[in-house]
Amino acid sequence: MSCKHPGKAPAVPQGSTNVVYQAHHVSRRKRGQVVGTRGGFRGCTVWLTGLSGAGKTTIGFALEEYLVSHGIPCYSLDGDNVRHGLNKNLGFSAGDREENIRRIAEVARLFADAGLVCITSFISPFAKDRQNARKIHEAAGLPFFEIFVDAPLNICESRDVKGLYKKARAGEIKGFTGIDSEYEKPESPELVLKTNVASVSECIQQVVELLQTQNIVPPGSIKDVLELFVPENKLNSVRAEAEMLPSIEITKLDLQWVQVLSEGWATPLTGFMREAEYLQVIHFGTLLNDGVVNLSIPIVLPISTEDKERLEGCEALALSYAGRRVAVLKSPEYFEHRKEERCARIWGTTCTKHPHIKMVMESGDWLVGGDLLVLEKIKWNDGLDQYRLTPLGLKQKFTEMNADAVFAFQLRNPVHNGHALLMQDTRRQLLERGYKNPVLLLHPLGGWTKDDDVPLEWRMKQHAAVLEEQVLDPKSTIVAIFPSPMLYAGPTEVQWHCRARMIAGANFYIVGRDPAGMPHPETKKDLYEPTQGGKVLSMAPGLTSVEIIPFRVAAYNKLKRAMDFYDPKRHDDFDFISGTRMRKLAREGENPPDGFMAPKAWKVLTEYYQSLEKKN
Repeated sequence: MSCKHPGKAPAVPQGSTNVVYQAHHVSRRKRGQVVGTRGGFRGCTVWLTGLSGAGKTTIGFALEEYLVSHGIPCYSLDGDNVRHGLNKNLGFSAGDREENIRRIAEVARLFADAGLVCITSFISPFAKDRQNARKIHEAAGLPFFEIFVDAPLNICESRDVKGLYKKARAGEIKGFTGIDSEYEKPESPELVLKTNVASVSECIQQVVELLQTQNIVPPGSIKDVLELFVPENKLNSVRAEAEMLPSIEITKLDLQWVQVLSEGWATPLTGFMREAEYLQVIHFGTLLNDGVVNLSIPIVLPISTEDKERLEGCEALALSYAGRRVAVLKSPEYFEHRKEERCARIWGTTCTKHPHIKMVMESGDWLVGGDLLVLEKIKWNDGLDQYRLTPLGLKQKFTEMNADAVFAFQLRNPVHNGHALLMQDTRRQLLERGYKNPVLLLHPLGGWTKDDDVPLEWRMKQHAAVLEEQVLDPKSTIVAIFPSPMLYAGPTEVQWHCRARMIAGANFYIVGRDPAGMPHPETKKDLYEPTQGGKVLSMAPGLTSVEIIPFRVAAYNKLKRAMDFYDPKRHDDFDFISGTRMRKLAREGENPPDGFMAPKAWKVLTEYYQSLEKKN
């Protein structure tokens, strides 16, 4: 059913005279090259039909969101929405209903001809009208998929979101489909969705599988998370192989990257970057993998010249940590580790006093890339492993919580009430937009951080206290640990932070002031302009399935005695409590102003900073 020809002229409509169809100069094939991030013409119409309350609009908008997030352009036409504009002059008589569907079919054909997947959500109760819609597409050589959203009348009536069934039963609405007007069920639809037994996500999966069989959705495009663990049935043989292979001892930092790769945070990477992938990332900030994949930081394995010479020619090698084999690297590829160039491109500086740059400069002179087979999930046995949920684990959690939106907040610092205000405000915005159950992913970074950052163990205690005091709602919040090391690479790194959460199922991302930034080690001024991280993130390519929630400056409102969004017109009412001042108060055992931080959360911080004083 895929379309190969440039497009047929539709039949001249009855009632119109002196009308000549004008052929397009741009072919569908050419249009398909530039519409969306995945090449190829995908124009078609997905026609959702069923009773009012069956779930057509819910599925239509969810399908639209899903396809767009996977780089496939589409548009959802909804029955109520269309009657606000194009069809507002039509009523619900038999003639008007027929004309309503005819117009929609013609509009859908135009969208499909433009190369979009057009999703229509209309009761369209009469088989004759639906058949006419199909013929309009067939005459133009465009695929048409009739999908019956099948829910029993009693289920639809029990949902009755708009109160229409109640009015129809009371005789206030005449000719209402399912009550006093017949719904003619499709005899041979391309798909039937039983919304009374299948979840929205299960329905979407069924539609996507149908579109895959018809070459509308590329087969490889919906692999959301690529884990690199050895399958259970091959574990013994690969473990035995690993024991026999030549090995290299990796650092704790390297092991953190093995964890990131193995759990699928860097999908579609199949292991440490080879040279082509590395060059794409440092020069373009993306992987050119069947479309544009945002990946702004290199994930590489440095090795010494001695190890490179020892291992060259081996078809595979084992990676060991603390004397224990953790992974196998297949088909290794060696290339020069041009450290100064890497640092200049990723950090915008080569200052060796920058803590992560210092580690790069002290690492091996070669990089080795290759496919990674990881023997088991990386565990740190620090009492926090239960918080280290993988992307697939998080997605499962979101499903169990019936989340219809997930908004993520990345942090490497303790949570104060200004952060909480931003998260609370995001939840409010999502509820106002019609989401029923938005879930917050509070996602502290758990890999390497610089020495003067608060350690993960203490941050997790502080986050737990924030939830205990219900500054954030525990019922709609997941606290989990993101295993990535910190780079302190500002706008370059914030894209990585956002994209990794996108992989885990977040569709909204809160970006803060100076994300992933730090003071310049020598000048002490901001290494990156504080607002540019958010600006870069809002423009970054390849982050199609996540919406950026821009940072709003919060400060302590002295009049309200609470954190509040800063208003420059009332500058004198606000107190900006810096991290330096916060640390000084905590070290000296003093309390910040009331309303700055939850008391139990502040107590955790004072305990941490006072423990440092005792050590010193």
